[in-house]
Amino acid sequence: MEIAYVAVTCAAVLANAGIAAADLAKAPFVLANSAEVGVSSAWIPALAVLKAAGAAGLLLGLLGARPLGVAAGTGLVLFYVGAVITHVRARVFHNIAFPGVFLALAVGALALAAAR
Repeated sequence: MEIAYVAVTCAAVLANAGIAAADLAKAPFVLANSAEVGVSSAWIPALAVLKAAGAAGLLLGLLGARPLGVAAGTGLVLFYVGAVITHVRARVFHNIAFPGVFLALAVGALALAAAR
């Protein structure tokens, strides 16, 4: 179980840190996707900070601050549920797998952290 926790949490940390960096760099795919689902580009930096904070919290949880890791996992799950809902409401399904994968990683990291 410990190996699964470390592996899933590391994957979630790397994925969220990577997408937060892409958001902050205003990568073209980020701008295109946010416009397509109706999220203003003005929100992107704030959303990036939330993703980065989630990644940092998961990492700190992995390093021993378990309550912080659980809180970060919970926040990321809620964040990505919102992202999936945003895609559904905008009827943008061709790339819904991306927030779905981030949601799955967050759920996995949260579930494994809570089970420890």
